[in-house]
Amino acid sequence: MITEIAQIEIKPGQEKDFEAAVKMAETIFKRCKGWKSFELHRSIEKPSRYRLLIKWETLENHTVDFREGPNFPEWRALVGPHFASPPEVEHTRTVASF
Repeated sequence: MITEIAQIEIKPGQEKDFEAAVKMAETIFKRCKGWKSFELHRSIEKPSRYRLLIKWETLENHTVDFREGPNFPEWRALVGPHFASPPEVEHTRTVASF
């Protein structure tokens, strides 16, 4: 299992609209191959910054199945208009859990 971590900067004043768009996207992710869970975190110190954590079965479930499939354009159409800049995305694998 891998975790996709996306840091997303939102245009100031659009935070509530962005959060509503993310909630609307729930059905998109539920039909994605290899999708396991989804969390959206908002920074306290920088309220226009979010971190999106998505768990996928494999890296390819995100990079190929999702990014190259029909669900990605739907996702971006919902949330993309709120981005202040392109998201910064990385993938991690859990090496310790307490």
